[in-house]
Amino acid sequence: MSVALHEPAPAKVNLCLYVGQTREDGRHELVSIFQPIALTDEVELEPGGLGSAMDRVICPGVEGENLAALALRRFRERTRWNGGPVRIRIEKRIPIAAGMAGGSADAGAALRLVARAAGIEDDALLREIGAGLGADVAAQVRPRRYLATGAGERLTPLPPPVPYGVLVIPSHLELSTADVYTEFDRQGLQRDAADLAARLREVSTAAADLPDELIGNDLEPAARALCPEIDEALVMAREVGAHHALVCGSGPTVIGLFADLQGARGAAARLSERKPRPVAVAPWGAML
Repeated sequence: MSVALHEPAPAKVNLCLYVGQTREDGRHELVSIFQPIALTDEVELEPGGLGSAMDRVICPGVEGENLAALALRRFRERTRWNGGPVRIRIEKRIPIAAGMAGGSADAGAALRLVARAAGIEDDALLREIGAGLGADVAAQVRPRRYLATGAGERLTPLPPPVPYGVLVIPSHLELSTADVYTEFDRQGLQRDAADLAARLREVSTAAADLPDELIGNDLEPAARALCPEIDEALVMAREVGAHHALVCGSGPTVIGLFADLQGARGAAARLSERKPRPVAVAPWGAML
């Protein structure tokens, strides 16, 4: 590899998120529709340069080792690829610790990039590495609309959605996914196996065109308990015309769904004085 390689890393929203019991590995069983959106980090991989002795990941705003660095290390361990040191630069646009799988998106992009650099074409291997990093990473290896089960590692590709608009209302606060799940468990909100199986049947039948009654997020009460500011954002999304407003993943980001991108853009314009400023985006890979 003599030139820099680039990949977009799209954020992800959960159009539905139903959460069941805790597995032996500590993760929760879930049923979800994963939908990437056109709010992306930009990830670049380039040679480490003269004097470089190890890989580096540069990601302003993220302290400590992030998932992209771990993904790179796990790739070398699994493939025994001994290419020279590389440097990964991440330009962050996805809010951090916001429930939008930004770190997972960066890790997925890093895996795609290092696989290209190594000349390895094995998406199954990349997804396996990703699944070991976190519940959302496997889906971010090849971002598209998925029905996700297990803890998010079992993925069924779905047809691309028809165009619609997504209003993203970020927060100045951050929420730890682990903390939200802890609060979720404390509130006793886990669905039993029969309930989760019923939801899976309903979502599987309607996955290509999810009806209104199946759009929702089981983690929302826990996220709202830890971050009461979410309530204001939910009201705000509805007041500017969203036909659905829900917490994104583990929060604290709130999304509003609109029939088209124009409607979402109009809503974002009405909220332009809010800080952080809301943005309007389309689903990643929507049919034209």
